[in-house]
Amino acid sequence: MTRPRIVVVGAGFAGVACVRRLERKLSPGEAEILLVTPLSYQLYLPLLPQVASGVLTPQSVAVSLRRSQRYRTRIVPGGAVGVDTRAKVCVIRKITGELVDQPYDHLVLAPGSVTRTFDIPGLTEHGRGMKTLAEAAHLRDHVIAQLDLADAAAPGSAERASRLGFVVVGGGYAGTETAASLERLTTNAVSRYPRLDRREITWHLVDVAPKLMPELGHRLGRAALDVLRGRGIEVALGVSVAKAGPEDVTLTDGRVLPCRTLIWTAGVAASPLIATLGAETAKGGRLVVAPDLRVPGAEGAFALGDAAAVPDLAGGGDGAVCPPTAQHAERQGRIAADNLVATLRGTPLRPYVHKDLGLVVDLGGRDGVSRPLGIDLRGMPAQAVARGYHWAALRTGAAKTRVMTNWLLNAVAGDDFVRTGFQTYKPGTLRDFEYTDQYLTPEQVRAHTAAGDGA
Repeated sequence: MTRPRIVVVGAGFAGVACVRRLERKLSPGEAEILLVTPLSYQLYLPLLPQVASGVLTPQSVAVSLRRSQRYRTRIVPGGAVGVDTRAKVCVIRKITGELVDQPYDHLVLAPGSVTRTFDIPGLTEHGRGMKTLAEAAHLRDHVIAQLDLADAAAPGSAERASRLGFVVVGGGYAGTETAASLERLTTNAVSRYPRLDRREITWHLVDVAPKLMPELGHRLGRAALDVLRGRGIEVALGVSVAKAGPEDVTLTDGRVLPCRTLIWTAGVAASPLIATLGAETAKGGRLVVAPDLRVPGAEGAFALGDAAAVPDLAGGGDGAVCPPTAQHAERQGRIAADNLVATLRGTPLRPYVHKDLGLVVDLGGRDGVSRPLGIDLRGMPAQAVARGYHWAALRTGAAKTRVMTNWLLNAVAGDDFVRTGFQTYKPGTLRDFEYTDQYLTPEQVRAHTAAGDGA
């Protein structure tokens, strides 16, 4: 008898949690498990700002997928670019560029999200993201390069002003932590540049929302705002970007800021893969799913994580969906695995229910704001809770050891502010990293699977 084939798309928090649970709960004879991902690691996304600032090395947050004690999942090196739920085929673009058809009996869609952009002139050409490991590593090189070039430019020149002008768009966790971490990088680095004055470096954090990180509540949001402004970061709320150029950024309030570093973290949207299904979606392109994570009308398919609009049963109902956080994604991965096992064994499925445990924000140094279990913390206690949470959430002992060693080394020895130069000739803007133009249309998916190409 042929084993049923389970195809899991995505190696983020949701996909990896699902695979690891399946490996523990299913015997080798019960199912074949495939994980579709272009990279053989799970990215610990919340720590990316610390990679960009040099506190952590890139390898520290790239958690290997090949350290499983029950390693029997086959990793397919590529990205899913289309799904035909009627034919039960997932179309994969391998890292070689080849398109192949992967039949499945059961499908778990956890492709995550991509940076949400808007039709702003110059944004994709000049904006930089913080969604991938390559972007974080490239951004660090870019920021240090601006200091190097500004140091060589004439004092008071327009070039010097634009190279020392930094703008971060997005007042959520990613934007706030990125601005806080990179501002510390430039502040600490300027002592190594005797021709630069700290007052020449400008940091702006811009968000169209009226409050900074409203999920934290008024008091903690205000505390974070005070920390940022105390460091000299100008925070502009109720404002966004109207136009981005190579040497300046125009805001919607009319201000023109000298800037060659525009960092865009203004929210996320579901992976373009979701649009290839032709199924019902909610706000942000997230796939509508039942409380047990099944996709209505798609036999054998489950969806979870940032790409799915999972009903928030613990949040009071009334149409609320779970926020796209690692906390929810990881727990949804476990429930999806349990429900897959239940499907295979003919037992009842259960809905996803999880009450949010709180929020943590690491602002670098001794600063942080956190709300674990509804308790407001700020300063060193909040920062300790934030780092303790992230450290505990790392999946392998090797990753925990690397991260703790990096933290200790950075605290004792500081940074050498070295550019690697690996990506010197790559532009490094939003259009260069997330490959959102690689996906097929629903019509292309059906035509491809009907033809049987690459099967």
